[in-house]
Amino acid sequence: MSLRLSTVILPYRRWQEGSRAAWQRAEDLGFHTAYTYDHLSWRSFRDGPWFGAVPTLTAAAAVTERMRLGTLVTSPNFRHPVTLAKEVISLDDISGGRVTLGIGAGGTGFDATALGQEPWTPRERADRFGEFVQLLDRLLTEGGPSGVSYQGDFYAAQEARTIPGCVQLPRLPFAVAATGPRGLRLAARYGQAWVTTGDPKLYENGTPEQSIQAIRGQVDKLADACAEIGRDVTGIDKILLTGFTPDRGRPLQSLDAFVDFAGRHQELGFTEVVVHWPIPHSDFAADEKVFEQIAMEAQAQLR
Repeated sequence: MSLRLSTVILPYRRWQEGSRAAWQRAEDLGFHTAYTYDHLSWRSFRDGPWFGAVPTLTAAAAVTERMRLGTLVTSPNFRHPVTLAKEVISLDDISGGRVTLGIGAGGTGFDATALGQEPWTPRERADRFGEFVQLLDRLLTEGGPSGVSYQGDFYAAQEARTIPGCVQLPRLPFAVAATGPRGLRLAARYGQAWVTTGDPKLYENGTPEQSIQAIRGQVDKLADACAEIGRDVTGIDKILLTGFTPDRGRPLQSLDAFVDFAGRHQELGFTEVVVHWPIPHSDFAADEKVFEQIAMEAQAQLR
């Protein structure tokens, strides 16, 4: 299988002032999927414009035809499975079945306490995420006339109906972001894809070689989690969100640099690499001409 190339377009610009054009250009360039972050604010963009993921993806669905769309990623930080299910069913319908829901446990800081909650411990975050994914899966597959009822430690639903369900059956695909054992087990059980950004402990002082070894270990642990439930790990797409490994922005400095970087991860079994749409004066700054060359020519060299 050839490696798919996708992009993530951060929602920091007004729709009519560059955002719409970026989504349309992404389709013209042939990206497999265009994702966006699902945050209320994020890092260096926190004090500037930042728009909602679902309205942005809905608008993107209306101005594109072929490219898949998705979140990378949605988390329990400010989402509830019942309302999220209704929104993504609507988005799947509007897009004609082109949505992938990237989901993760969520990080600390930024929007993690925006609703007034106390910071969650790592254990509580993992517990919440387990319930979140389980209930969301049920809502998107079982929410017919009788609805879904559920009572957990963190989430509840009472006869929640999600009619007519997703365009994609039995439901739209989940891309589960995970690196720890509990998250990887969720990816194995519920994911049509798995997402990683690498090992965050290596970002500051690690080497590209150490990163490759760490990611190989993550792939092996995903395979172990699949084996526990009798699932073939080759049936799960493996997605690398770039920009958070020790390589940082170097893979986007030239076509050759990107092909080398992507090829080394393709050898680990990755089926999709996601690059950030260039944002001047940010961690995601890149030469737009080189970026477009990568989009148009890299896949042919990686086949």
